[in-house]
Amino acid sequence: MSGRKGQNAKPDGKMTIGELARRTGMTIRNIRAHQTRGLLPPPEVHGRTGYYNQGHVARIELTREMQAEGLNLEAIRRVLESSEGSSREMVDFARAIRAPFEDETPEIFEESELASDWGVEKFDPDLAARAERMGIMRQLPDGKIEVISPRLQRAGAALIELGVSPQAAVETAESLRRASEKVSRTFVELFVREIWEPFEKAGRPEEDWPKVREALDRMRPLASDALLAMFQITMGESTEKAGERTLRAAGEPSGKRRRKRSSRRS
Repeated sequence: MSGRKGQNAKPDGKMTIGELARRTGMTIRNIRAHQTRGLLPPPEVHGRTGYYNQGHVARIELTREMQAEGLNLEAIRRVLESSEGSSREMVDFARAIRAPFEDETPEIFEESELASDWGVEKFDPDLAARAERMGIMRQLPDGKIEVISPRLQRAGAALIELGVSPQAAVETAESLRRASEKVSRTFVELFVREIWEPFEKAGRPEEDWPKVREALDRMRPLASDALLAMFQITMGESTEKAGERTLRAAGEPSGKRRRKRSSRRS
């Protein structure tokens, strides 16, 4: 009788499926579904009972993290199957990709406040819709407006204060958005071509995951620095050229300037 009791005793540090469910907050049905999908290794069987360990708990937690990062269950299964040792690195890399490029705390405004900043009596719903499409601001259910980038809002308000119309300020923001999208794609394609693809061809070695993630983290500020440096060069050149044209025009007789403008319109 004591022998039968020894055979049925629960191994040290092991859990039944019910205990695993309570430990992880999952249902028994979902745990079994995870096993069927290949997301969870089979239990260790003693007698007729399957027992789980801390590794199963860690696998469930990892699967949840990967779901939170936007991967569906089939994608998670492939990741776990192809990179058993580096799946945690995969989660960290996915988190790094989704991290904000630069933290900026949004601010909430009343419509009247924004209208005042924009130098108008009433907030223009058309301009607001265009700004929302650009991801600059968002209309809230209570009628208030969330400004996603207060820095950009302050720049726009300063332009309007200088005499630029709200319409021109929004059009400028739209042009900047298009130019920024091209710059962003340039750096993303650079990362994929020069760092990710060689890593992928090498079979995604586990020891190289930290290097890839570090390259991604370091490329973010480098992209900002390079863009700002190049902008300063091109802005200087553009200003110089515009200044030369303005000075030449100022030195010409007014009648000649009018004839030039007439010929350009025709």
